[in-house]
Amino acid sequence: MITANNYYNQINSIGANQLPPTLLKSHELVNKVTQEGASWETYNGNATIKRMIDLYLTKLNEYVEQKQPTQKAVSPAHKETVKHEKKQHPVKPHKEPKAKAVKQKKIDNATQVEHIEDELKFIKRFTLLNGKTKTAEQVLGFLNSVQKAIIEKRIRKTSPYASEIKIIQEKLVQTYNAMGTSIQIHLKPETMEKMIKLVKSEKVMPFIKFIKRYVSLQGKIGVKDKAQKLFDDMQKAVKQGVLTKSDKYADKVNVMYLSLHNLLFKPKQHDALDISKHELNGLLGILNGCGCHGLEGVEDEDEEEQPQAVTKQNKIMNSVDFAKMQFDSIGFQGKWLDFIGDPSKGFTAMVFGKPKMGKSYLCIDFAGYLARHHGKVLYVAKEEKLDATLQKKLNDTNVKHPNLFVSDFLPEDLSGYDFVIIDSVNKMELQPSDLDTLKANNPGVSFIYVFQTTKEGNFRGSNHFQHDVDVVIEVPEKGQATQNGRFNQGGEMQIF
Repeated sequence: MITANNYYNQINSIGANQLPPTLLKSHELVNKVTQEGASWETYNGNATIKRMIDLYLTKLNEYVEQKQPTQKAVSPAHKETVKHEKKQHPVKPHKEPKAKAVKQKKIDNATQVEHIEDELKFIKRFTLLNGKTKTAEQVLGFLNSVQKAIIEKRIRKTSPYASEIKIIQEKLVQTYNAMGTSIQIHLKPETMEKMIKLVKSEKVMPFIKFIKRYVSLQGKIGVKDKAQKLFDDMQKAVKQGVLTKSDKYADKVNVMYLSLHNLLFKPKQHDALDISKHELNGLLGILNGCGCHGLEGVEDEDEEEQPQAVTKQNKIMNSVDFAKMQFDSIGFQGKWLDFIGDPSKGFTAMVFGKPKMGKSYLCIDFAGYLARHHGKVLYVAKEEKLDATLQKKLNDTNVKHPNLFVSDFLPEDLSGYDFVIIDSVNKMELQPSDLDTLKANNPGVSFIYVFQTTKEGNFRGSNHFQHDVDVVIEVPEKGQATQNGRFNQGGEMQIF
């Protein structure tokens, strides 16, 4: 009988390659869990994995018993007679011609859509974790993406996938709280089966992928190889019935096809893909509506090439249409929503007040909120440095978090952060032009600038500082903060 104790001795004698596909997959799982027999610690310590492997061992024993032939007792004399007959009368077995196996086409019941719902993208990313080793930072990043989508109401309680998102959130929190620096993640088979079924229920319409590939090449020189590949793929898709005349955007595909044809077969007239501004705007409009840029960090193996960023152009819009547009905001909640409003990504703010009034406590508390709910934060403590005073403020406000980093200098590379708090601008001797350069070099990063004040309570520096920020926060009295800005006028907050 095959058990966990003698598994590798037995499986080596049987030959793992001889196992049926279902048992072979289970054998591969055992290899991953035990590191090919080096350690059975995970098997003994995880009830779910132990149950899966024990079930596999039961099935494996049944398979071995069925494969063993029933042997009858045969006398030595009979063996010799049979051996002699074989020598005298060799008989070649008649071989029947093998019938060619007919491959059955897989039935694709997936609903074709212009874009995949955010919830399904998260569910797909969750299934891709199974059997993978992830670091604490990777797990936290996934968890933050889910929570951010919930806060921004891209995922709602009324969603048909709300129960799956709840499972994902709980599993990520449980995993993060229990793990060290890294962990191998295993999901329940029934959970995997259910979620994979959901992921396969929808797929992006083929023309969306072709449009995205085309837009990524539009207007560029030296892309003939990629253009040829796209042209060939479009021809193949037409022959296979993937692209048809009845498609929703068949006219757009025809224009793209003609433009590719001109580039490839009329090179003297066309050195780059050319398409009218009207048609290009039409293609970009389709992509803007399909949710192609999706979620931060969400893996999408089906997408081949992302469209390149398109330079913003001057626009004239009807006021009715403009009133219906939706702009992305960060998703502030609670006291920070009441105090500041809900700013957009990449906002700027300035904080000033006399010494000992609480502006640093305010900024540290704000940094903790941002780290817990909205992304990675760098607090540049140029004024206080990394000393006991800063440590006390961090402990008093209880803002310690893996997403919050502190530094006594401003790094050149800020691409890994969503929010940067500079305490203070005066101590670092920064000018308005320096802050403009910071913003230009770090698009999408939000900056909070802390300023020293004069004896009269005004911030030190040019008025350009105040004119160039979205939010102005003043701490005029101890423990009292006031705010004026684009997102909320006249906000007030008690600091302590």
